[in-house]
Amino acid sequence: MKKMGGEWCLEKRSDSFRNPEQETLLETGCLSVIVLGASGDLAKKKTFPALFNLYRQGFLPSDEVHIFGYARTKISDDELRSRLHGYLVDEKSSSPQQSEDLSKFLQLIKYVSGSYDTEEGFKRLDEEISQHELSKNSNEGSSRRLFYLALPPSVYPSVCRMIWNCCMNKSDLGGWTRIVVEKPFGKDLESAENLSAQIGELFDEPQIYRIDHYLGKELVQNMLVLRFANRLFVPLWNRDNIDNVQIVFREDFGTEGRGGYFDEYGIIRDIIQNHLLQVLCLIAMEKPISLKPEHIRDEKVKVLQSVLPIKDDEVVLGQYEGYRDDPTVPDLSNTPTFANMILRIHNERWEGVPFILKAGKALNSRKAEIRIQFKDVPGDIFKCKKQGRNELVIRLQPSEAIYMKLTVKQPGLDMSTVQSELDLSYGQRYQGVTIPEAYERLILDTIRGDQQHFVRRDELKAAWEIFTPLLHRIDDGEMKPIPYKSGSRGPAEADELLAKAGYLQTHGYIWIPPTL
Repeated sequence: MKKMGGEWCLEKRSDSFRNPEQETLLETGCLSVIVLGASGDLAKKKTFPALFNLYRQGFLPSDEVHIFGYARTKISDDELRSRLHGYLVDEKSSSPQQSEDLSKFLQLIKYVSGSYDTEEGFKRLDEEISQHELSKNSNEGSSRRLFYLALPPSVYPSVCRMIWNCCMNKSDLGGWTRIVVEKPFGKDLESAENLSAQIGELFDEPQIYRIDHYLGKELVQNMLVLRFANRLFVPLWNRDNIDNVQIVFREDFGTEGRGGYFDEYGIIRDIIQNHLLQVLCLIAMEKPISLKPEHIRDEKVKVLQSVLPIKDDEVVLGQYEGYRDDPTVPDLSNTPTFANMILRIHNERWEGVPFILKAGKALNSRKAEIRIQFKDVPGDIFKCKKQGRNELVIRLQPSEAIYMKLTVKQPGLDMSTVQSELDLSYGQRYQGVTIPEAYERLILDTIRGDQQHFVRRDELKAAWEIFTPLLHRIDDGEMKPIPYKSGSRGPAEADELLAKAGYLQTHGYIWIPPTL
């Protein structure tokens, strides 16, 4: 606390930006990773497995690191370890070395039970962390504390206040306290800004890591390298050569027991406003002056601020048949499980180029990909337009790949053409190389103090400014989702919108991942 104008006010405890390459020199204190919501699905399925993989790769040495789980559930250390065991290794395929690593890793985990809105539990948590720091001979204030909030956003404010009141480093001797918060970060502009203000009252921006796991995906992280390290693309990446850009997320299953949770948010809040919009930023941004996190995030914000208001006639919403059969979903739910929309960027590079964002559940396939479709060749002497245009396709999942669709001569005596591809399939090109899970990469970034792949507050605000008017019209019932059959492509109107945007479907060509 500090006194300002005669009143006592909260004083932020700063965490100045450090170059990750200097971390080993600057930060000698031990590391405590605290997973709040430790008994929940997110922690069990994503957070703890990522920590285990980092441990196995040597990024979390046992002589420096301790892991604390915190939740309301009253269980012992061993009970939490037992619950986690099956999520960390596959018993049928695990090696003796992996089993040994797992046994050692589980011993690093300590559990503390307590509520999220009272100090009693957090004081016990602080005592346990302090004992660990003392056992590692860390000077008070030199240790590092990373709080991962695997929790619903509704409890973020109270949890952050409890951390600030009870669990911060006591002085600044090179250590830090950082928090990781998961999406959804708010439901619209107002709620997101309120949440940001409440957390920002306690923590400085360099201490806050708003995680979007799509930014940790290998092919998403490759976007900057692909764009700015290859001379080939520099003159092509603009409205003179690119006809349209499509960013697609498809799942072949429905809400599967999460209907009540999903119905609060819908597909736009769940996928498009964050994951797909972040991908759009990396495709559309200008070249940053360096790879420093702030320079990259500055360019992403400029893109978001250049997006025009979304037009209702450039949006198609859908809801799969059977969605309302879930007993946790209201009978008259207006929540879309499918959305296809066009975003338009008003700047010199992208004026007139539609960015088509599509996401849906219970569709006929599971994939996430980017399709950058180039314009037709002027004066086409081969009459091959019907076969399709050049496309750069970046397959995010599954079967990660980058391939370029090209028109080539059909082998034989005739001068006929056919579509083929230049193909970089990761499974074939990088055999034996394990692609890290997104959460592994992002948790390691938080430890290193690298915020490049996290969402800044003004970036979050600009994203909600784009979608809030549309979301409010949907919430108010002004726009209705179109029913579509489970296992289909989605509403037929979505394909009509694609054609209206200028996307030209390739007929007779199917990309087949190469076999090893």
